[in-house]
Amino acid sequence: MSIQSITPQEAAELVKNGAVVVDIRCQREFDRKHITDSVCIPRDNMSSLDLPAGKPVIFSCLSGMRTRHNAAFLEKCACDCAQVYLLQGGMNAWERAGLPVEKKAGEPLDIMRQVQIAAGLLVLLGVILGAFVSPWFYFLSAFVGAGLMFAGITGFCGMARLLMCMPWNRS
Repeated sequence: MSIQSITPQEAAELVKNGAVVVDIRCQREFDRKHITDSVCIPRDNMSSLDLPAGKPVIFSCLSGMRTRHNAAFLEKCACDCAQVYLLQGGMNAWERAGLPVEKKAGEPLDIMRQVQIAAGLLVLLGVILGAFVSPWFYFLSAFVGAGLMFAGITGFCGMARLLMCMPWNRS
């Protein structure tokens, strides 16, 4: 069995004929916005028992990147499925194609976008304060940069952990 990439239009046609869309994002991301009638089986919790046997399966994520990077793993997990596909461009491409998605109003931005906004704001603030108040404020930008580098190397992001504790991110 070889895993193929398909367009949102091709996927929609397969779904009409009984294929199942499996979203591999975490439950919180899925709850925020997902393809109508898709099921959430996070990649970290996936095993071949989770997938519908004998039906075509279309794997999806937000942009298609996670499914592409995990294609070999997903193919192993889908050994009992009739056919296995990756949705090109993920849920974003599905939505751009005008196909149905379900959104939950009032959900906060995903945590990585919050980290990007907070880090960018702190770097900008450090540069502005460093230029107009005291050069010591440049260390704020350096501290944020070092934290982002540490997060990239280790996979642990202290800023993400801190933002997860904020009231708007609590369930």
